[in-house]
Amino acid sequence: MKIKDLPKNENIYETKCPILYAMEMFGQKWKLPILWYIADGEVVRYNALQRKVVGITPTMLTKCLRELETDGLISRTQYNTIPPTVEYRLTARGKSLIPALESVYRWAQGQMTQDKNDSMNDQ
Repeated sequence: MKIKDLPKNENIYETKCPILYAMEMFGQKWKLPILWYIADGEVVRYNALQRKVVGITPTMLTKCLRELETDGLISRTQYNTIPPTVEYRLTARGKSLIPALESVYRWAQGQMTQDKNDSMNDQ
């Protein structure tokens, strides 16, 4: 499906829009940073994520990790150590998302550069 194929006479939130489907999975404030940090390493422990995702509360981190796991983007492994050790890694589904996110990143980076150039030219 292409953008031009989206129904124009319907409420976009009541249709099966692939973009909205994807945004429900990772479009929240904290989910993208969490995915980036997990994608950056093979395995990431909970405490490392808590340190890296600056500003997130432990409750919100746990909630986002559970949702990402439910959506099949990450997997969770708990080891019965004292204290318990919990590790997260991308699933195959999560790994398949990274190239798309990198494309969006490159597009946005170009737009930010263009906006900066446009604002400098306006002065």
